[in-house]
Order: sequence, then C-alpha cells, then structure tokens
Amino acid sequence: MSLVHLIDLPSFADERGGLVAIESEQSIPFAVKRLYYIFNTNHQARGFHAHLNLQQLAICIKGHCRFVLDNGIEKQDVVLNEPTQGLLIEGLVWREMHDFSEDCVLLVLASEHYDEADYIRDYAQFMLTVQKRE
Repeated sequence: MSLVHLIDLPSFADERGGLVAIESEQSIPFAVKRLYYIFNTNHQARGFHAHLNLQQLAICIKGHCRFVLDNGIEKQDVVLNEPTQGLLIEGLVWREMHDFSEDCVLLVLASEHYDEADYIRDYAQFMLTVQKRE
C-alpha cells in the first residue's frame, strides 16, 4: 500500500486565471475542522511528528516543498508543486517537510481541531505506537 495519496482537486481555469474549489466530504474525504498555512520558512524543515487519528490534506498553493512520509515500515518522498493537487495524509504517519522554495505557501486542511494529545513528537515513541497497532 502506497503512503502517497495524491488527490486531483477540481480546477476551473479560463482566460482570467485558475480557481480550485475544495468541498468537505466531496472533493476531499473528510469534513474540514481546521486549516492553516505555512510560509516564510527560511529553508527550515518542519513537521517531525505523527498524529494518532488526524487526517490532513496538504496543498502547495505556491512554490514547492518535499514531504517525507513514514508509516514505520516504509518511507516515501513526494514533492508538492501543483496548486491543483493535494497530498492526503491519514492516521499514523510520521511526516517531515523539507526543501521549501522561497515563495512556498503550504495550505493544510485538517479533519479535527487542534489537539496536542493526538500528536506524537518523538520518533521512538512513534515506532512503539506503530508496533502496538500491528
């Protein structure tokens, strides 16, 4: 099973430019309860955590960045560089974000409100949690 789940987002473009419409439980598989965006990263890597249950859709709406995804068994890299494509990250997956372009704006849609109890911020603890769920 692939860690990388890319979703092509509904895109409407004409001579005036592009428009992407994202609808909860329609174009993406969950209801959006929170969104945030990352910008001006100064080439600093981000992430380095997993979630127990949260679903997220990451969209690089400007520029590009590289994700490293790890489910405890395999790792995969994916570069986001299209504003019409989202990266779906489900469940127990360690994520890191690297190689942000200077102009990168990364939008993340989340299935739940912020909950610190859902985070695993230590990789060794992540691996123990993965082993317990097997």
